Amino acid sequence: MQKIAVLYQAQLPPIKNGAQKPMKPNGYADSGADIVYELKKNGIDVITPSENPAIENDKDWVFPDTKKGIQNALDKGANIFWLNTVLFKNHSIENVFKLNIEFVGQLPNQVDIYDDKFHTNNFLKENQIPIPETQLISFQNLADYTLGIDFPLVIKPLRGRGSQGISLVKTKEELDNSLKILFSNNTYGKSIYLEQYLSGQEITITVMPAGIYTIQNQSQEMLKPWCLPAVKRFNHHHGIVPYNGIVAVMENSSILENDELNSDAVLQTYRACEKAAELLKIKAPIRIDCRADENGKYFLFDVNMKPNMTGPSRPQRKNQDSLTLLAARKIGWEYIDLLKNMLNQRWTGIP
Repeated sequence: MQKIAVLYQAQLPPIKNGAQKPMKPNGYADSGADIVYELKKNGIDVITPSENPAIENDKDWVFPDTKKGIQNALDKGANIFWLNTVLFKNHSIENVFKLNIEFVGQLPNQVDIYDDKFHTNNFLKENQIPIPETQLISFQNLADYTLGIDFPLVIKPLRGRGSQGISLVKTKEELDNSLKILFSNNTYGKSIYLEQYLSGQEITITVMPAGIYTIQNQSQEMLKPWCLPAVKRFNHHHGIVPYNGIVAVMENSSILENDELNSDAVLQTYRACEKAAELLKIKAPIRIDCRADENGKYFLFDVNMKPNMTGPSRPQRKNQDSLTLLAARKIGWEYIDLLKNMLNQRWTGIP
């Protein structure tokens, strides 16, 4: 019998090459609780750390991704772990890979590599995927770096999360001031990367892994990664989409109109995103942010290996559609359909 335990992030990932990925407040316990509540509501066997979880208390529904939290779930009979957390090499979950356990989520080692946005963008660019111009700036060369990209520029943490720590700068003075603040705070480590600012429309594309899916009540085998419909982002603040912890995605995002969904520019971007997902060997959904230049050509600028999976399962969270769920609704999926299809792509041990 399936017994699912959903994990949330209870520990900071280790610093990697001087870069620190910050934790989301509450460690995705909110989306984890959304997932558990929706699965239980639909008769799927999910275990919880609390025997009588309170609907408003996220952490009653999900287990911390620590050695102790994982063991607690195992003791309660978990045989499927839903990795709704930030993964990295030598994460505690790797200790149970040798057991007869199934997983929903990415391989920790893959996330560890591709959470480095500068590395990932360079890797994709080497494989002929359209990526904006980028440049790495470290604390060590702050005093004498030579800028190789024209303004305006976007400043980004190497291992950021969403739009946290991201800003648009238009002059050398703004850039230097922003770099000094970021490095003095040391929130994101000792390296920052700069990216060419693209002035066109921004879209977000969720890419699903290869597998067998149920769409419109029909079983379909997808032999390669495939894209959900693109979501348009709007209401930017100083050129950047606000962090979704401040502005719900439903307030600044919507599915593209059908004519634009079928445009050559968007269809070509789907192909680029699918190729990227294949190169990254995804085992669960990823989210790729793309933006067009002044000529309407889209570039992939941010690969998110752990897209948020919030949903309107609990009464107090009816406005919590994630970007992925917005896209999934376009192909006829409700929240439970998205979750069931993710569950169907679970894997066992280390491939």
